[in-house]
Amino acid sequence: MKIVDTHTHLDGEEFDEDRAEVILRAKEAGVGMVFLPAIDVKTSEAVLKLSHEYPGYAYPMVGLHPEEVKADWKEQLKKIEAILDAHLTAVDGLNGIKYKSDYIAIGEIGLDFYWSREFEKEQLEAFEKQVEWSCETGLPLMIHCRKAQNEMLHILRKWKDKLPGGVFHCFTGNQQEAKELLEYDNFVLGIGGVSTFKSSHLREDLPAAVPLERIVLETDSPYMAPVPYRGKRNESAFIVQVMKTLATAYGVSEEEVAKVTNQNVERVLGVKSGQLSERNIKRIVIYGILPEKR
Repeated sequence: MKIVDTHTHLDGEEFDEDRAEVILRAKEAGVGMVFLPAIDVKTSEAVLKLSHEYPGYAYPMVGLHPEEVKADWKEQLKKIEAILDAHLTAVDGLNGIKYKSDYIAIGEIGLDFYWSREFEKEQLEAFEKQVEWSCETGLPLMIHCRKAQNEMLHILRKWKDKLPGGVFHCFTGNQQEAKELLEYDNFVLGIGGVSTFKSSHLREDLPAAVPLERIVLETDSPYMAPVPYRGKRNESAFIVQVMKTLATAYGVSEEEVAKVTNQNVERVLGVKSGQLSERNIKRIVIYGILPEKR
């Protein structure tokens, strides 16, 4: 059964020399689709271009990563919003204009206070603005959160009844942190290479607190390569190691992990077997009622 890498920075310069070969290896390893988060204006355009080069295989996101929030964040966000708007297709509905999008999610967005809180206020404002976009368009979120879960949840609570869902990317927290995140309906945890590390507690904590129905697979490549590739450039083909690790941890077959996580991808991110699912199209069209400014 095919599996999905829900988070790979395949547009990055780390893949400029052999991107086609990386994609071929991923396909040979059984990766049926890859999802491409953006981190700024340039990558929001780059992942869309890459998705056109690999239609039905690579799917783009749009957004401003918290580590890219600097003094010029308002200008950056305005440009990204323009990109998002340019790729929304208007559909007449009973309750006004509604939309479909060329992007599958708003991401990679979030909060990151691991190294510094220099732009804490700006990160908080940028994150909430992009959460607002998600609620307006019906596009799910791809959320990056490091040393900021309390602040992130404070913002998400304001929008809890309107959030369409999404992924808490690169989850490495404990059981209590997982339970707090799973209080948000139609959100799942993105699990990657960290789960394979010898020091990781995820192999015990995930089965104890997180149903397999609330997990999707990811690599975050070229970063966070799993064992036995740790220290090397990560790539989508290596996601098989994450699947194997979760199968052992949950006491199920690899096929079961693939099947359930693929179902989670369709339910939350709305993509199935290389195409937007009817469920996703309906979600975007039904819930994507935007304010008049658009």
